[in-house]
Amino acid sequence: MSSPPSYMTREDLSAFLLKPVTARPSIAVIDVRDDDHVGGHIFSSAHVPSSTLDHKIPELVRTLSGKDIVIFHCALSQQRGPTAARRPETRDVEAEKTGYGPDVEGTKQKIYILDGGFVKWQEK
Repeated sequence: MSSPPSYMTREDLSAFLLKPVTARPSIAVIDVRDDDHVGGHIFSSAHVPSSTLDHKIPELVRTLSGKDIVIFHCALSQQRGPTAARRPETRDVEAEKTGYGPDVEGTKQKIYILDGGFVKWQEK
């Protein structure tokens, strides 16, 4: 069984994103906001609205394959972001198929939820 995802602070995410690509882990930031996506986003994030997750999961799992760190967020990271990060499909399918993922011993992929979501990110 998967352990619950941890929370990542905006300061930690910012520090990762400010490093040169060659000097940091492979990161994917997944923004699951829906209509409230208007008004900005985190640089290099992928917008996958929570309302589309059911049919986008197979594509998302393929996209996240090989990423060292995956961070999910919504506006406040109180409901949609944590729900997406905890979905069994995003956490287990790739590990089962390829041997790479959060439940396979020896792998390094980590799944996080952005603490405070986009609202807190934007406050900085």
